[in-house]
Amino acid sequence: MNKITGGKAVKSPGLLSLIITILFAGLIIFAGAAEPSGPGDFTSNQFSKSGICSNCHGSSFGEWAGSMHSLADSDFFYNAMLQEYGVAAEAQGLSPEFCSRCHTPIGVVSSEIPPLDGSHLSEVSKEGVQCDFCHVVAESEGIGNAPYILEPGSVKWGNREDAESPSHETEGHEFYDDSAYCGMCHNIYHPVNNLTLAATYTEWEESPYAENGVNCQACHMTPGIVKFEKNPGKAASSGPKREHVYTHHFVGANAFVTGEMGEGRHEKRAIEYLQNAAKLEVNASDSAEPDENVEVEVKITNVGAGHKIPTGVTEEREMWLELTVSDSEGKELYHSGALDSKGGIDPEATVYHTVFADTDGKPTVKVWEAASIFSDNRIGPKESVIEKHSFIMPENASNPISTKAVLHYRSASQVHIDELFGEGTYDVPVIDMATYPEEEEKSSTPGFGMLGAVVALSLGSVFRRIKK
Repeated sequence: MNKITGGKAVKSPGLLSLIITILFAGLIIFAGAAEPSGPGDFTSNQFSKSGICSNCHGSSFGEWAGSMHSLADSDFFYNAMLQEYGVAAEAQGLSPEFCSRCHTPIGVVSSEIPPLDGSHLSEVSKEGVQCDFCHVVAESEGIGNAPYILEPGSVKWGNREDAESPSHETEGHEFYDDSAYCGMCHNIYHPVNNLTLAATYTEWEESPYAENGVNCQACHMTPGIVKFEKNPGKAASSGPKREHVYTHHFVGANAFVTGEMGEGRHEKRAIEYLQNAAKLEVNASDSAEPDENVEVEVKITNVGAGHKIPTGVTEEREMWLELTVSDSEGKELYHSGALDSKGGIDPEATVYHTVFADTDGKPTVKVWEAASIFSDNRIGPKESVIEKHSFIMPENASNPISTKAVLHYRSASQVHIDELFGEGTYDVPVIDMATYPEEEEKSSTPGFGMLGAVVALSLGSVFRRIKK
């Protein structure tokens, strides 16, 4: 993002002048080359706690509080995995700051990490991805692994060029309307072998949403559920009325951690996002003769997510189809995708997620061990997959037969959570993303549709108007 602008040459230089000019230009480029902010660049007292921001930005603070951004450092699941990573990092010489650059960025740039147990973290660093961190990002050196460049101080950055504040200086920056801002942390690459571990930004960048100008903020920083919706109001209590103000819930799909940590508002919104991300269509006969082979096709479509489903740390995520076929008396004729007594998914069911393999080719959920991608069958934006099932009609079954399909999701496997915390400590909630037949009409059409295409094409101009 660094730019060097030179003037026009007024005459052809001699050889010596040309050499001096080239050397001088090289020095300028070298001097101007920015590096991502790193350990020891700042101290934590250069950053403000988020509670201070709430004095003028009460709505934004209230939306952020309890979000996964605010819980980024205190998330119990993350911390359990972080301690395992810490042992491996020490043994294998991996960077101790790797995970923390996104989860407690102030802690990293203030050299309060390591140790990874958080014992050296200041209170402001414990706030995770908090207000002052986000609004002192001056630029980024790329996508993934958090290459942010910070300029903490009296200037706070945002997407408005006309913003004024009695408490601090303001600076407008188009970067804050750019999905690349989110891409700083929402792509992750292995710190040694550079294997892609998470690619939410890239999934969006290669999607129809990106082609139509729909950025990440249009879904995750507006009040609408997986669709852009204007949010008129004030960004600050003393500020002017705006046509649209970004919300700060930053909702994704994590109803597990938010629910367990008592953040019901964010848990509820996560469930709503999940329930508007996919659609099921079933092609099945309603009758069959005894001993006849009955075939059932289920089409799963990603209708509402601008990235693959599931996304994020997809070695943990699980999305799968449960299919039940019954006869007229309610007798079960076929069942796939059920959970066993310990929360394990039917081994015959297809689980949509990423499976990493270690150097021996064995599956692993420990991403620091990942050397390759064993499989990845997730569903891209606006894409569909078809599952085919079949069974033999029993002799004593009665017509008509009925088919029910449910697309389930959970943030992590129950087996893995039990391994980390012990059986009975946490029950990972299973969210029904989509059902067939639909139990009730949703209040809003999932995704963007034709109307959304028009909205998408106009988003850029909407945001430009907002800043004027």
